[in-house]
Amino acid sequence: MLQRILVWDVPTRVFHWAFALSFAGAFLTAETERYRDIHLALGYLFLGLIAFRVIWGFVGTRYARFSAFLFKPIEIFDYLKSLLNRQPRHYVGHNPAGSVAIFLLLGLGLFIGISGVLLDFDIGGEVYEELHELAANLMLAVVVVHIAGVAISSWLHRENLVRSMITGYKDTESEPGIRRAYVWLGVIMATLIAAFLLLYQPGSLFTADNTVQTTQQED
Repeated sequence: MLQRILVWDVPTRVFHWAFALSFAGAFLTAETERYRDIHLALGYLFLGLIAFRVIWGFVGTRYARFSAFLFKPIEIFDYLKSLLNRQPRHYVGHNPAGSVAIFLLLGLGLFIGISGVLLDFDIGGEVYEELHELAANLMLAVVVVHIAGVAISSWLHRENLVRSMITGYKDTESEPGIRRAYVWLGVIMATLIAAFLLLYQPGSLFTADNTVQTTQQED
């Protein structure tokens, strides 16, 4: 008999959607100087979200921890094979294919964020800029594959994975759910994200151009 359990805590859900939207926004504003400030704000937010997720991957709730979705290569291969046979094993948390996507997204995202900061401070030149763009394009490809995987898994398992990342709940036969949703931390995260985006200014401490402008004003 299926029972409804809480799988995804609020901070994990806030991270997931903020991460997706910040990447999408930064990607769409990357090709024009007109939206440079928006691109930078979203880029710094993007990097901050990754920092949070890395920490939460060690101290977060059961299914949010990296240890919950560290799979051996053979397990990943077997799961992908089972998808082709339309008989995949059901996982309450991240499945092996999803775990690969998550680690790729975090790894590429970290590289994109760090290289973006270096470029903002005029470090690296064209080489870093090309690598930054290449990593962003690779990440977009991973996102597309990830979305396709979510759609396929939802269809094969007859469950709405997108809805579960919104509500936090899934239906399962025997797996235990998490006890705490950490609503307070999710509220703090959402508040900080909104405040950062509203208060971010080109003249803040986050950009190299602003340091130059401030120095010129003091002179």
